[in-house]
Amino acid sequence: MNEAITDLLFAAGRGDAAAQNRLYPLLYDELHRCAHRQLRGAAGDTLSTTALVNETCLKLLGGATLDVSGRAHFMALAARAMRQVLIDSARRNGADKRGGFALKVTLDPNAVTAPDAAADVLALDQALTTLEQVDERAARVVQLHFFAGLPFAEIAELEGITVRTVMRDWQAARALLAGQLRQDALDGSRA
Repeated sequence: MNEAITDLLFAAGRGDAAAQNRLYPLLYDELHRCAHRQLRGAAGDTLSTTALVNETCLKLLGGATLDVSGRAHFMALAARAMRQVLIDSARRNGADKRGGFALKVTLDPNAVTAPDAAADVLALDQALTTLEQVDERAARVVQLHFFAGLPFAEIAELEGITVRTVMRDWQAARALLAGQLRQDALDGSRA
């Protein structure tokens, strides 16, 4: 399936209309699976899986043809777009009431979202932005795993690194992000 998507992306990029027609349902289905995993357990969020996919697609396409160099590039763009959509949604949800950000996230490698070990999605976004400045690859691993819901083996393939390296990046990123989130929580409780 991954090779088919990559081949179709290349053909669609060359202007093959038949490839485009076959590609979009595959990409939509893949994004739908990612969005479903992302929203699982996100209590109180007003985004449905379909709405998250549609907004992600709108953000990705933006009225223009999507120019990607392959599936890895597409998934990286999709993860970033899904992250932006979720952040925008969290901001809208919290705008009505101070402290009303109900979308929760986790850094648990076995669950994309879990209310019992959740941190605020906006705090995670800020911590991830800080991580991007320290370790870009580890931040991409988090983004691909957390926001696109990709398994570590697939991330390794997309990044051209070993699964072991992905796991090391994930472990380091989790530690850095958890420390940043704890510090943010302490700073917030002192304010």
